[in-house]
Amino acid sequence: MGKIVLRVLLAFGILVVIGIIISVGMVWKRPLKVDAMVSRLALSKLGFEKTRVATPDGRMTVWVGGSGPCMVLLHGAGDQAGAWARMVPPLLEDYRVVIPDLPGHWKSDPRSGPLGIDQVLAGVEVVMESVCNGERAILVGNSMGAWVGMLYARDYPAQVARLVAINGGAIREDNAAVNLFPVTRDEARETMKALMGPATLPLPGFVLDDVIRWSRVGPAGRLAGRLADAGDQIDAYLLDGRLDEVVVPVDLVWGDADGLFTLDYAQRLLDGLPRARLHPVHGCGHVPHRECPDKTAEALRAALAMPPAEIAVDESEMLEP
Repeated sequence: MGKIVLRVLLAFGILVVIGIIISVGMVWKRPLKVDAMVSRLALSKLGFEKTRVATPDGRMTVWVGGSGPCMVLLHGAGDQAGAWARMVPPLLEDYRVVIPDLPGHWKSDPRSGPLGIDQVLAGVEVVMESVCNGERAILVGNSMGAWVGMLYARDYPAQVARLVAINGGAIREDNAAVNLFPVTRDEARETMKALMGPATLPLPGFVLDDVIRWSRVGPAGRLAGRLADAGDQIDAYLLDGRLDEVVVPVDLVWGDADGLFTLDYAQRLLDGLPRARLHPVHGCGHVPHRECPDKTAEALRAALAMPPAEIAVDESEMLEP
């Protein structure tokens, strides 16, 4: 009997060692995948339920949790729903929070091939119709998510109660200082330094290697390829000179240490949007809900606690002739 128990324990021990080796190997080779898996597990632990909805390009994964008015969170290019996990706990107290893997990202189709902004926008339309059930929702987007959120708000203003843009928007930004598709560790290190706030620790080499790989083969690379092929057609999805078409109230919650979409970019949005306010998140970078989740959640809740931004009045027009 003792020998049988010993063999069982030995076999179990071997399985544990194998599991550790596999886990360490995955962390070493695919740290971004491990980060995504951990963040999605966090959504499950917060009580989010995962569902699938049909889009023109296949099935789309959507996480839903909490209760109250509908709030939809849209991640950036190359990211996934779990990116919001550290910021959402206080939101669940007041909102029914809906977080999709946007089309072409993580567990949402299409899984391969070119990916267009039109496909991502179509996915947002499906979520607003089928998950929010046509309810006027608060739409919150980061980076590319802010871009498509702004386009949706322009096209369907009656469906958007408030729009919150986090370090992104629907106007062009050709920031040559930030290389989004690095090919060496040094280039990747400089890219991440520009995107992340000063309090974030430098990334180790094996993570930078995965950043290089994922920027090329992941959704961001697929989007970039499609945008390059589209040429002038991309202007149909940009609102340069036409931001006044976005009539819903907009709050810009902005990581002020972002080297890609800087405060100057946010100011251009403020100058063009008829109903907008800026809420800086100090010391945070391009994805502040990952870097500074508590500060970002606080800024978001404070913005939503304020009455919606009203149309700015040009004082010169109020003067009597």
